[in-house]
Amino acid sequence: MSNRPDFIQRANSAYIEQQYARYRADPASVPEDWALFFAGFDLAADTTRAPGPAQPSGGVFGLVLAYREFGHLIANLDPLGNNLRDHPLLDLAAFGLGESDLDRPVDPRPFGGPFQGTLRDLIAALRETYCGTLGVEYMDIPDKRRRDWLQAHMESRRNRPELGAEARVRILQKLLEADALEQFLHVKYVGQKRFSLEGGATLIPMLDTLVEESAAMGVEQLVIGMPHRGRLNVLANTLGKPLELLFSEFESNFTPEDVQGHGDVKYHLGYSTLHASRSGTTIHLDVNFNPSHLEFVNPVVLGAMRARQTYMGDRAGERGIPVLIHGDAAFAGEGIVAETLTLAQLPAYRTGGTVHIIVNNQIGFTTSPEDGRPTRYCTDIARVIESPVLHVNGDDPEAAVHAISLALRYRAEFKQDVFVDLVCYRKHGHNELDDPTFTQPVMYRKIAQHVPASRQYAERLVRERVLDGPALETLESEISRRLNEAHRHARGDASVNGEVPLGGAWQGLEWAGDDWTAATAVPAATLDRVARAAARLPQGFHPHPKVAKLMSDRVAMMSEDRIDWGAAEVLAMGSLLLEGCHVRLSGQDTGRGTFSHRHAILHDFEDGSRHVPLQHLAPDQGHFEVIDTMLSEAAVLGFEYGYSTADPHTLVIWEAQFGDFANVAQVTIDQFLASAESKWRRMSGLTLLLPHGYEGQGPEHSSARLERFLQLCANGNLQVCNLTTPAQLFHALRRQMHRKFRKPLVIMSPKSLLRHKLAVSPLRDFTSGGFEPLIDDPAIADPGAVRAVLLTSGRLYYTLLEARSSRGRQDLALVRIEQLYPFPRAEVAEVFRRYPRARDIRWVQEEPANMGGWSHLRHRLEAVLPEGASLRMVARKASSTPATGYYAMHVEQERVLVDRALAEAETPAIPARESPAAAARGAAR
Repeated sequence: MSNRPDFIQRANSAYIEQQYARYRADPASVPEDWALFFAGFDLAADTTRAPGPAQPSGGVFGLVLAYREFGHLIANLDPLGNNLRDHPLLDLAAFGLGESDLDRPVDPRPFGGPFQGTLRDLIAALRETYCGTLGVEYMDIPDKRRRDWLQAHMESRRNRPELGAEARVRILQKLLEADALEQFLHVKYVGQKRFSLEGGATLIPMLDTLVEESAAMGVEQLVIGMPHRGRLNVLANTLGKPLELLFSEFESNFTPEDVQGHGDVKYHLGYSTLHASRSGTTIHLDVNFNPSHLEFVNPVVLGAMRARQTYMGDRAGERGIPVLIHGDAAFAGEGIVAETLTLAQLPAYRTGGTVHIIVNNQIGFTTSPEDGRPTRYCTDIARVIESPVLHVNGDDPEAAVHAISLALRYRAEFKQDVFVDLVCYRKHGHNELDDPTFTQPVMYRKIAQHVPASRQYAERLVRERVLDGPALETLESEISRRLNEAHRHARGDASVNGEVPLGGAWQGLEWAGDDWTAATAVPAATLDRVARAAARLPQGFHPHPKVAKLMSDRVAMMSEDRIDWGAAEVLAMGSLLLEGCHVRLSGQDTGRGTFSHRHAILHDFEDGSRHVPLQHLAPDQGHFEVIDTMLSEAAVLGFEYGYSTADPHTLVIWEAQFGDFANVAQVTIDQFLASAESKWRRMSGLTLLLPHGYEGQGPEHSSARLERFLQLCANGNLQVCNLTTPAQLFHALRRQMHRKFRKPLVIMSPKSLLRHKLAVSPLRDFTSGGFEPLIDDPAIADPGAVRAVLLTSGRLYYTLLEARSSRGRQDLALVRIEQLYPFPRAEVAEVFRRYPRARDIRWVQEEPANMGGWSHLRHRLEAVLPEGASLRMVARKASSTPATGYYAMHVEQERVLVDRALAEAETPAIPARESPAAAARGAAR
C-alpha cells in the first residue's frame, strides 16, 4: 500500500504538476497540505544546493508547518519533567535542511510573527511559540479561517501573555490563596476528605482570568460543572463562597433542625453568586452540584445554560458561557463525554461553545495513563468535534492564564468548543486518606521533592523585581489572617444551614406542601381552537395522505366526543402554549413518534419541507420546540434535566423510544432526577414519557422498569403514573405547570392504547375535573354485590375489562391506580369502604412477580386494607428478564394471568399480613 497522503492519492498527475508549479513560485499560494508534501518529500531529495545569501523558502515553509502540527510533541508540558526534547517529524533533514543552513538568513513565511534572522533564529521562534510551556493542537481543524485566527493570535506574540506588574501580582495572589486554603484545611481538619487542588493550584488564577475577561466582554452568566478535585477551592476562591460557610461544613456543630432534605458531602456541593468584576460589570457565577459520576454533570450544565440563554433571548450565546472542568482519567474514560461533545454541536443543543479545562493530574485513582487510555493525550476525544486543544504546563501560571484567555477569545469569535489541558500533578492520593506510594512510588518521590507553582512564581516575581520580600510577606499574612478569622467564626456559629430561597427564574414559586392538586380543566372553546389551529396547514403545503387524515380525525374527535391519546397530548401542550407556557419535547424520533401517533413535525410529501403546527397557534403563544435527538439517552436526558432546573416556566418532556431505553440514562435518573431536591434543594419539573406495556414485543420493548422508579420514591420526590385514559394524560401534563412548585413526573406511556377503541375520553373530562390518582369502577351498579376488588394500572386494565365482560362477572370491581407514587392512600381507603362485602383484594400486574408495582405497593395497600380482608398478587412468574421474546408464549402467559385474576374468590395465596419468609416464597412463584 502506498504511504503517500490520501489527498495525493486522490489527485491526478496534471493537477499535482499544476500545484507544484504554483508552489515553486510562491509556497503560500497552495493549501498547507500540499505545501507540506512538497517541502517534506520533493525538497528533501535536493540536498546539493549551493549556498546563497538566503535559504530557499520551500524547506522553511514545510518546517513551519511541521512545528505548527507537531510542536506540541516536544513542548515542556509536564511539571515533573517527563518531556521529549526532539522528534523525528521535526528533524531538519526531513525538509532538505541541515546544520550548515542554521546561520543563513531565511524568509520565515508562513510564520506570522515579527521575525528577521537566520534559520536558527526561526527555529527558536517556532520553539518558543509551539514547544514552550504551551503546546497547541489545531492543525487537524479543517476550517482555514479558524486555523488562521489561532496562528495570528499565537505567532504574533509567540504564545506568551503581555502582563503588567499588577496582573502578575494578582496571579500570584490567587496561587497563594489556593495553596493556603488547602494547607489550612489539611492542618485544621486532619483526615477529612477534601480532594485537594495542591499540584493544580494554577486552576484558580486561570478561572479568575476567565471570569474577569468574560465580564469585560459583556458575558452575564457562567455555569460551571466540575468534579470533586479542587471544588472547595473553586467555591471559595473563584465564587467567593464565605470561608465561614465552607469551614462549617467540616464542623459537626449544626443540628438536624437546621437542615432541609438529606444533604450531600461537601465536595459535591454547588454554589451561586453575583460577582462584581474589576471592569465594573456584574456576572452571575454558578457551580453546579455534582454526584460521584463525575462527567455526568456535563450535559446538565449545557442544558441549564441553554435554558438561561433562551430565557435571556441570547440566541448567539454571547451572554452566557458553559464552563466544564474535567479530570484527565474521567475525561478519557467516561462515554458521556463523547456523547455530550457530539450533542452540543446539534442545533437544539448548542450553547455557543463550551470552554473546557482538564485538570490533568496524570493519574486516575491509582491508574496510570498507559493503563487508562490508548492515546497520547487525555483530550484526544476532542478531535471528534475538530476543536483546538491548548496543553499548558501547570507550573507556568502565566502561560496558563494566556491559554485560558486565548480559549475564551476563540470561543467568542467562533462559538465553538475549546479545550485547555492543564498538565499538573496531585500532591496527595486520590483523597487525603489515600497513600499513593503503594502504586506510584516513583512519581510520588518526584512530587515530594517538587517545589509548588506558587512558591516558584513568588520567587520569580521577587527575582524580576515585580514585588519585594516584604510585600510578599504582607500578601501571605493577609491570606492567613482571613483564614483564621473565618475559622473562628465558623466554630462559634452553627446557623449556616437552612431553607434555600427561590430566586431568579424561580421567583414566585415555592417548595411543595401537602396539596399537590391543580386547576387543569380548559374551556371547550379553547380546546376547539387548539384542535383546529393544530390541523391548519400553510398554503401550498402537501401533507402525507395518512397524516392529513389523522389531522382531520383529530378535529372530528371534538364533536364526536371521543378524544384519543395523541389528540389529548396536542390539547394539553396546545392549551399550555396559549396560556404563555413554553414546551420543549425531545427524544429519539419524537417528532413523528415511535408509534406514528404524534406527527408534531410534518414533512411536505412533495418537497420535504417542514411544518410544526403547534408553533403556529397564536401570535402571542409560548415557544414550542420539538426535537428528534441523536441516538443517545444519557447525554440527552442529562441536558433536558439541566434545562428543567434552570427554567420552571417550560414544560420539559423527554420521551424514550421504548421505556427501557431509560436504562442507559440511569445515572441521571438516580443521582439527579430522583435525589437532587433532597440532596441539593434543586427542583425540576422534567417529565419522562416511557412507553410501557406487554404486547409480546420481547424483553427490551416491554417494560420501562416501573419497579426501579418506585424504588427511588420517598419523601415526595417523584410522581410515577401508569395512566389509562387520554384525559388523565391531559391533566397530568397540565398540572406540571399549574402548581406553585415543580416535581419530576414519570409516565409509563402506552403503546397499544394509542389506538385502542376503548382508550378514549369524552370532552367533559377535559373541560371539568382534574387529574385522578385513582379511578373507581364506573360499571358497578351495586357495590354491595362485589366480592373481589381487582387493583391494576395501565394497559392491563382494558384486557381485564374485556375478559370480565365476556365472562359476565358482576362480582368483580376493576379499580385503576393511576398514580402509584405518591400513593393515593385516602382514595384507596374510600374504594374499600365502597365495597363493604369485598374481602378478596387482588393486585394484578402484567409484569413478572419480582418486577412492576407489587413490592412498592404491597405494604401501602396492607396499611388501608379492611379488617378481615386478604391481599394477594396476580402476576407472571418471577423472571430474570422483563418479558418473553416469543409472541405465542406471551399470549399464553397473558391468558393464564387473566384466568387467575378473574378466578372465583378463594383462599388468598398471600395473606394480608404474613411472615417475610412466606412473602418471599409467594413472590418466587
